[in-house]
Amino acid sequence: MPFPLPLLSLKPATLFFTPKAFVFLSRSSITMSVQSDAINPSSQNALQISQNYPVPLSPPLPPISKHIELARAMSASSKSSLFSLSRDYVVFEDQWLIVVNKPQGVYCESVLESVPQLLCDSAESVAGTPANQLELHLANRLDRDTSGLMVITKSHKVASKLVKAFTDHKISKTYIARCIGSAPKWERITLKSGHGRSKFGAWRVYAASDVGRTLPGGSMVRDMETSFEVLSINGQGSLKEPSEFKKDEANTVVVQEKAVIDKDTKKDEILVRARPRSGRTHQIRLHCQYLGISIRGDVKYEGVYEWKGRTYDGHELHAESLSFEHPITGLPVMFQATVPSWASQALQP
Repeated sequence: MPFPLPLLSLKPATLFFTPKAFVFLSRSSITMSVQSDAINPSSQNALQISQNYPVPLSPPLPPISKHIELARAMSASSKSSLFSLSRDYVVFEDQWLIVVNKPQGVYCESVLESVPQLLCDSAESVAGTPANQLELHLANRLDRDTSGLMVITKSHKVASKLVKAFTDHKISKTYIARCIGSAPKWERITLKSGHGRSKFGAWRVYAASDVGRTLPGGSMVRDMETSFEVLSINGQGSLKEPSEFKKDEANTVVVQEKAVIDKDTKKDEILVRARPRSGRTHQIRLHCQYLGISIRGDVKYEGVYEWKGRTYDGHELHAESLSFEHPITGLPVMFQATVPSWASQALQP
């Protein structure tokens, strides 16, 4: 089986499940991502100014990221083609949805494609709808190297309700990230900024005042808001429960200009919890970069590729919890994924 092309851009996927097989209903739109804006950022900004486009406040993709991301995509394609979903990954299942803990380095579509076999093989599967009537959908997506909670629905009706809940920001999410940078002077902070694609397609941070303005290619700058809290610095701290997350209303930064970061200062290991209000692509990764605490292994956004003699094959970001109103019963539900080993290690001095 040939590997799919790397760096895929995929439309929302739907699976129709029959007892013996499944049919992939939606077609994937595959595009190669060429990070040309890693070159000549000054001329790029000059062009944007001359055409009255908003100027991004975060830096372009580092040149090294193109090579590393290509290698990671090829590795993930191989890993994803062999991936088989087992009960160990299932956090919750009822007759309407399945919540799974996706591993790092596996594409969401591969997890979805594995669900029919899981349902066929598992005697523990919750029956409520005939097998040949299940319509499986991804209610949310995670980046290839982001691990954690994904929700897969079993019908069009449930899918539409959950997707709308995600779009309307009615679902509360928390993430855990292990970052490298100067120890923050804040314990909690909320960042409000713009979000959009630069001229050559890379996601960037824009000023909050640019929200609504048109970008090259016709898209618009959209609002982006993330709240952060520090859990530990260099192993000193504790992994509080997600329900204990508290937003500091007083410490809110409305982004209007480039961040000033001293890259020559001492680097610390910082474990943070993030709660995104919006659901923009690479949101937490971009905001960590803006704060000067890029996620370890996140080479796209200035995260270290090598650290203390070790190289990293992906970024350390984990979708930790989801809280929402069940789309059928209306009852409040909260799901929590087991944290990966790197998060536990971050709490050790």
